[in-house]
Amino acid sequence: MDVQKFKKTIWSYYRAHGRKLPWRHISDPYKILVSETMLQQTQVARVLKKYAEFITKFPTVTSLAKSPLKEVLIAWQGLGYNRRAVNLKKTAEEITNNFKGKFPQERDVLLRLPGIGQSTAGALLSFTWNIPTTFIETNIRSAFIHFFFPRSHKVDDKKLLPLIEQTVPKIFTLPEKGPRDWYYALMDYGVMLKQSENPSRKSTHHLKQSSFKGSHREKRSFILKHLLRTGPQTYEEIVKALSLKKQDVKLVLNAYVVEGVLTKKQDIYMIV
Repeated sequence: MDVQKFKKTIWSYYRAHGRKLPWRHISDPYKILVSETMLQQTQVARVLKKYAEFITKFPTVTSLAKSPLKEVLIAWQGLGYNRRAVNLKKTAEEITNNFKGKFPQERDVLLRLPGIGQSTAGALLSFTWNIPTTFIETNIRSAFIHFFFPRSHKVDDKKLLPLIEQTVPKIFTLPEKGPRDWYYALMDYGVMLKQSENPSRKSTHHLKQSSFKGSHREKRSFILKHLLRTGPQTYEEIVKALSLKKQDVKLVLNAYVVEGVLTKKQDIYMIV
């Protein structure tokens, strides 16, 4: 399929089936960053409720920056991958303290902020300011693999990025025909494809998430929830309360300290 036919197909589907989501068609970079951070490795259905609760509790980037990490982690419960919440708060602090509360519009500057990678930086530029930029995430990947590499396997993003760059609107007269809506359209089409075939599995970047039950992620969740509930505790108290192997508890606690979630004073662990 050629590029023009591809674009016509994507726009047509979007006009008929575009999703209405609370973080769309807004220009607040903070709220867009919150949604993009939550949507990493988490389904939209789970994010919708948590997004509304989070924005109600922390309505601005400054309010998030000034809130204790413990409150942020409590609000984040249910989404998993708590490192995302820590990075989100660190970025809020950077924006508040070093950028006077205003998000930079330069990709290289955004990439220096905690937890912001190529995809999130591109999403911020496109969705907040409608700036033509190139980025890729799983649903965009699905749309391009489906149309341009239907019989291929192990498709690298290096093959997709030039195609994405070619299709992003550079000159547009109406906002709804700009990069913002083009990426919305691509994502919605990719979501539809995943319901039947999930072309992103043909990507070299596809990662199959392991089972949560009994995993290292579950142990991390147990320990963090425990400390959020009890407050500071010693290593031995945590081991006794959760009946986990000592080496597993030590591994998780050390990782949380490195990530900036916990701090250790003598043998006592607490939320930073």
